[in-house]
Amino acid sequence: MTRRFVDLSIYLENDVISDPPFMRPRIEYKRHADTVTEAQTFFPGVEADDFPGGEGFAAAETVTLSTHNGTHLDAPWHYHPTMDGGDRAITIDEVPLDWCFRPGVKLDFRHFPNGHVVTAREVEVELQRVAVTLNPLDIVLVNTAAGKAIGDPDFVDIGCGMGYEATMYLLEKGVRVTGTDAWSWDAPFSHTAKKVEETGNTSLIWEGHKAGRDIGYCHLEKLHNLEVLPPSGFTVSCFPHKIRGASAGWTRAVAIFDE
Repeated sequence: MTRRFVDLSIYLENDVISDPPFMRPRIEYKRHADTVTEAQTFFPGVEADDFPGGEGFAAAETVTLSTHNGTHLDAPWHYHPTMDGGDRAITIDEVPLDWCFRPGVKLDFRHFPNGHVVTAREVEVELQRVAVTLNPLDIVLVNTAAGKAIGDPDFVDIGCGMGYEATMYLLEKGVRVTGTDAWSWDAPFSHTAKKVEETGNTSLIWEGHKAGRDIGYCHLEKLHNLEVLPPSGFTVSCFPHKIRGASAGWTRAVAIFDE
């Protein structure tokens, strides 16, 4: 048996738009010769030419970013202080690792317009179309129009989102990790803001996220390459970085096929 791996993560990089301007990552790159001063704290008097290879010490990067930059896993703490009807919401370092390496299911919602809020019935219809039955702890990934839009100046406004009832449909079947290739699990804020302005209904804000108040769950955001995945038959690995008390953690999400 051989294994095939599909990278489901986007790059962390300076020049490709994957977040609003106020929260984009910043990466400072240092070449080998740029770190000689730091190296001299350990090896006083050793110059760039004297290090093995004669090219200085070591390449290094300094990164300024949010836990919500890049492909990341959100913990229930991100959505609300409580989950499961009143328990303290768990942070990313408390997420069970058992949730993060599970069979994957892909829902193809690329046909929905930007800003569409997916319903429970639409999830059910898609599962019927691909003849997939959900099992507890399956990882459900949502392929949207945003999947091909990374780097687009309007990326954060592209794609559909998962509504409260669609999210609860999954959670009530035992799903505890979901994911999307869009900027957010919910519909883009620009579309939701218009609906709130028209209706005055603020419960529409982050309705998919806020489902975590009722049943605690995690979701992946800013996934990539979902269009190459079949509806099922693969395993998702998405272990988050262990940041104490944090609302999210970066992950190198991967789909694994046994062939």
